[in-house]
Amino acid sequence: MSIQNKTTSDDQLIIKGHNPVYFKLANLIRDALIHKYHDQFNQVQHEQSEQSIEDEVLFEVYHMLSEAPQIEMGHIAFACFSWAKKLRTAPPKIANDILHYLEEHGQIQNHPLIEKASPQGPYLNFIIRPHALGSEVVEKIIREDYFKTHLLDNVQKTMVEYSQPNTHKTLHVGHMRNLCLGNALVNIMRYTGIPVISTTYPRDVGTHVAKTLWFLKKNKLEGPKDISQRGAWLGEIYSQANEELESQRGTDKEEQNRQELTKILKELKTEKGEYYELWKETREWSIELMKEAYAWADVSFDRWFFESEVDSPSIEFAKKLYAEGKLVKDQGAIGMDLNDDKLGFCLLIKSDGTGLYATKDVELARVKFDEFGVKKNIYIVDTRQSHHFKQVFKVLEKIGFEQAKDCYHLPYDVVELPDGAMSSRKGNIVPLMELIGRMEDTIISKYLEKYRGEWTDDEIEQTAKKLANGAIKYGMVRVDNNRKIVFDFEEWLRLDGETGPYLQYVYARIMSLCNKLDYDRLKKLQDDFIWKKLHHPSEIELMVKLMSFNQIAIQSATSLKTLPLTSYLYDLGKLYNQFYLQCPIGKIEDQELKLERLHLSWAVSKVIQKGLNLLGIETVDRM
Repeated sequence: MSIQNKTTSDDQLIIKGHNPVYFKLANLIRDALIHKYHDQFNQVQHEQSEQSIEDEVLFEVYHMLSEAPQIEMGHIAFACFSWAKKLRTAPPKIANDILHYLEEHGQIQNHPLIEKASPQGPYLNFIIRPHALGSEVVEKIIREDYFKTHLLDNVQKTMVEYSQPNTHKTLHVGHMRNLCLGNALVNIMRYTGIPVISTTYPRDVGTHVAKTLWFLKKNKLEGPKDISQRGAWLGEIYSQANEELESQRGTDKEEQNRQELTKILKELKTEKGEYYELWKETREWSIELMKEAYAWADVSFDRWFFESEVDSPSIEFAKKLYAEGKLVKDQGAIGMDLNDDKLGFCLLIKSDGTGLYATKDVELARVKFDEFGVKKNIYIVDTRQSHHFKQVFKVLEKIGFEQAKDCYHLPYDVVELPDGAMSSRKGNIVPLMELIGRMEDTIISKYLEKYRGEWTDDEIEQTAKKLANGAIKYGMVRVDNNRKIVFDFEEWLRLDGETGPYLQYVYARIMSLCNKLDYDRLKKLQDDFIWKKLHHPSEIELMVKLMSFNQIAIQSATSLKTLPLTSYLYDLGKLYNQFYLQCPIGKIEDQELKLERLHLSWAVSKVIQKGLNLLGIETVDRM
């Protein structure tokens, strides 16, 4: 028999804090397993201490608990599959053995937590007493102790690199998938206790920059007088430059254009000349545009890395590796042969002496390791770069970086408009800030204009901003990373679908209810929570759903996926609306029941607010 050793995981869980109901159940089930199957457990006593075995059984039992698929069958289900081989017993028998042990020792009839337990094939299902759900779940959320629980321990310091926009190009809605995904994951990871350093890596050198500078100089363009418009204007210039260069392919101007672009790139590398000075000025225009978008999204980074920062050093580092015999030369180019790893040849220095993206990413990784001492390094970059990162990580491993094993590329698919893919080169994109302005105008005209006079103009504008923000962010993270996103802001603004504004509306609805019924005053009149009135199936289902928020956060953090959290929040919102329809609050005469339903509503609002905040979305008190 082999017991899984919980200390082998980098993401060690402090299970006592995740879910107090699960923890108490796990203790009961652990005791039942060890006593009913003491002979099997005795076989490993010589290898481990008795305490160690008990802890490991508790750990494994805890992680086999989950919400039951149907609330009528139970609130929590314990799956016995994983124990079948270890205990040499069929899963249904294990479920029955655990139940019999708990009944024999009075752990069902007299337990303050368990109202009923029943086996269902390979599962043992538990129904939790409503009073326990109120005191162990709802009350802790209301007091906000629930959100202060330490969830993960012994985790590696992690760097998350996300948002790699190009300067001198238009910042468009497609960039928001990377930004929203990265920001949400950083927030979720920090909430669960993972120490995170967030970084961005703008691409501020390369052919796209040379093309823009070439067009600016050739046409003696100086940019709009309004400085705030210059970043977006540069993106238009890039599209025009690319269009002109493409139109001159195959003409006598093609070679001349190539020479001029080469000259520009050399000036940028030597940091001297008129093009270099123009680059410094125009680069700042793009960076200011990025900062404007980041400020709107309420995103900040611990460190900005720039491609220009590692451009020349990356060549020198590659030359050093070649001198040390770690790289090889092939037809004048330098790189690493990764054919034995089925990754081909990783080119680091071309025959003309210039580097590539891989060259810079190897150098960037070295800087990250040296500057921050990170152990785990996550790159959020679109799926088209998967092969690139496999090569880079393998090169890092072979040149001696132990951290390479914990470098991870988190891929995602692209964002498209309803009529197809976007392209800066073709110019068929809508600038991000322009699109945001259109969304906010739509929200005001469609939803908020009717409140003009009742609300201040500032409140209307701020609410529109938060709703547009919520629509974009939720829409960008509610889809699995591996699927394309079709951005349709009319759909994303709907209040009756799986959208950010829908969840913001559920929150605002609860705030309106609590304000109307003077919940703050009622709450202060009661010193203690009673929890004796909530018995309706909708009330119970809501409490059970609230119970698992922290576990969902851990699932998202450890799987590097936002989908578990977005799905959870949407389900919670739907359950609350169902509860609101079936369980009247304002019109009931039973004041104790009214207050407990208000408590439950308030707890739902706090979980929705916390969940949306982890996604980078602010709530609104009315809409």
